[in-house]
Amino acid sequence: MSGTSEPVNVWPATDLVPATSSRPASRWDDLLRQPSHFLALLCLAQLLCWTIMPAIVNVGPPGDVVEGFMWGREWTLLTYKHPQLPCWLLEISHLLTGSFRWPQYLLSQLTVSTTFVLVYLLARDIMGSTRALAAVLLMPTIYFFGWPTPQFNHDYAQMPFWAGICLLLWRAARDGKPVWWLALGLVSAMGLYAKFSTGLLLSFGAVWLLYDPRARRQLATPWPWLGLAIFLAIVAPLAVALYRMDFLPLTYASMRNEWVLVHRARLYYIGVQLAALSGFAVVLGLSGLLRRPVQTEPAPLRRHPAPEPRAVIYLVWMGLGPALLVMAASLFTGTGESWGATMYNLVGAVAIALLGERLGTKELRRLAILSLICVVGVSSGYAAGRWTGCNELGHLQPVCWPARSVSEAAETIWHESVPGRLGIVGGDDTVAMLAGLNAPDQPSIFTALDKRLAPWITEQRLHEQGMLLVWHGNGPASPQFKAWIAGLPVKTVLFDWSRKSPPIAVNFAVVPPGKTSFPGNPPGPPDPD
Repeated sequence: MSGTSEPVNVWPATDLVPATSSRPASRWDDLLRQPSHFLALLCLAQLLCWTIMPAIVNVGPPGDVVEGFMWGREWTLLTYKHPQLPCWLLEISHLLTGSFRWPQYLLSQLTVSTTFVLVYLLARDIMGSTRALAAVLLMPTIYFFGWPTPQFNHDYAQMPFWAGICLLLWRAARDGKPVWWLALGLVSAMGLYAKFSTGLLLSFGAVWLLYDPRARRQLATPWPWLGLAIFLAIVAPLAVALYRMDFLPLTYASMRNEWVLVHRARLYYIGVQLAALSGFAVVLGLSGLLRRPVQTEPAPLRRHPAPEPRAVIYLVWMGLGPALLVMAASLFTGTGESWGATMYNLVGAVAIALLGERLGTKELRRLAILSLICVVGVSSGYAAGRWTGCNELGHLQPVCWPARSVSEAAETIWHESVPGRLGIVGGDDTVAMLAGLNAPDQPSIFTALDKRLAPWITEQRLHEQGMLLVWHGNGPASPQFKAWIAGLPVKTVLFDWSRKSPPIAVNFAVVPPGKTSFPGNPPGPPDPD
């Protein structure tokens, strides 16, 4: 076995700082001498900053989070968009804490921090613990590990699964131990429950498994096949649900791609990805890793052997391959800009594998400082930007909505007319989900008033429970809403949401239980947008 696969902690024999240096600097360097300790500090900073800052300034949850909470309470296996593991996690977080204000932010940062740890373990196997720490220190410099993380969704739920698959596949191919193959089958299957795009990474992993001679030899043992059996057994219910939904999630993805092609420039997706990586490139430069070392300079970290070529190939293939393929495909198919969020877990590891010979104590110290600056600075900038956008600039974002007030008004209006529980909310999905989010009755969302998109809503439920129709705006109701109202009284409530902008009007109409006929689904194929 190559020495590059061992978890070695390599540090220069000479002091990091002169003996006359200050005590705080010495403590800082002592911490860097223990890569796992500094990794724990980085994860703690990520957890605290990106949980506390959004919880302080966001009055309502981000849009995808509200949707996840509302779908999570249905405990369904699949919706028209995605598998529902992320929604289950959101519902569990609410059941454990009783809050919709902060647990989703903690949940998101737990997935990000877990990804940090898994990438560290993989990089440590390949190039030692010091370089592994450097690889992880580069991750907070990437946009997708910062600003968007408060919006916990399927992209962030699958993030640790991608990192876990890369780690387990490498160890399984390296050691051939049964535990790695069996765990790989389990984690791969659960990754698909987070989001179907995990299948892209699995495809790249399968190609590498067939390409690499040492990995390919493992196929002669029973363990890869037993891992595959575990994978297929766990995925089978998801495949059945997908078939029963007439492959609607694939239709949804196709419709999203068509929208991007029509409304975005051809190079839009690639431009967004390059912009998201711009901070990464800047920090590489500031750390000194892009500078050619002077021959007379000491290079204390170079004593550790460079990663073996097959390991570098693995990192490049698994770490860059999916992202580059999606970039190329976006030129012809259209791709949502956030769909690449999961695909940059190993970019830092690739950079250190290629540039690690330039990594010295100064470069590592700079990386550590710049990484923590990114975590603290970007999270603070997020908080300032969200607060300013809502209160000073008057930009009505999902996080500006007074979610609790809307839910309280919905419950009050419903119980003024109906003694029974509020079981269903529908209408304008954005506001209807907010109306049901904090409601004590825990109503279901009737997505787009289309039973094909909300299979938990049936004619029988509508007959027994009725529905609260909710939409916002001062204008007349849409024809679709008028068909449901059919002369019922409408109550309009004004909600304050900004220091500078006028209140926003939200309309409520009670569709009482007992009705026997209801408008049908919207005409044509299901249209989630």
